[in-house]
Amino acid sequence: MSSSSSSPVARLQAPLTQQWLDLALKTHELLLSSGLVIGMRTGRMARAGLAPSADDLAEFQLMGQEKLEAASESGIAMARQWHSSHFSLANRVLQQWLQSTTAFFSLAGSVTPAQAAAHGDAFVQSAADTVDAASELPAIAADIARQGLTPIHAAATSNARRLSGLEES
Repeated sequence: MSSSSSSPVARLQAPLTQQWLDLALKTHELLLSSGLVIGMRTGRMARAGLAPSADDLAEFQLMGQEKLEAASESGIAMARQWHSSHFSLANRVLQQWLQSTTAFFSLAGSVTPAQAAAHGDAFVQSAADTVDAASELPAIAADIARQGLTPIHAAATSNARRLSGLEES
């Protein structure tokens, strides 16, 4: 079967599947980096014991600060993405609702069978457009999750690289 004859559902699912796959891969990379960072920092805490050096104290303080910054950036990024997506989708749904209402009343006011057929087609198309608008929700959810994951992923992978470099020296 050629790609030009694939169903609309298959064409919609391909980019959506890619979005969620990318998100899953980023999450996996985040988890691996976090595990590495946790292991290195826990080892450093154990080695420092009750008498941490100035460098140890600075690293321990940085730990908390980085978590707060990444969580704050993540929340802000998710809120921005949600707001822009929500506004866009709400606008589209409102347009679809108005079109559906107009199409319904045109269908109800049809006098001839030809008018009823034409208005019926418009009503069905409007209903299909409403379903199309609703089908954007999973992609919007993936975008929101991706925006939220980005700062946390960046902090974790950056820490893993930085701390790995420190351990090698």
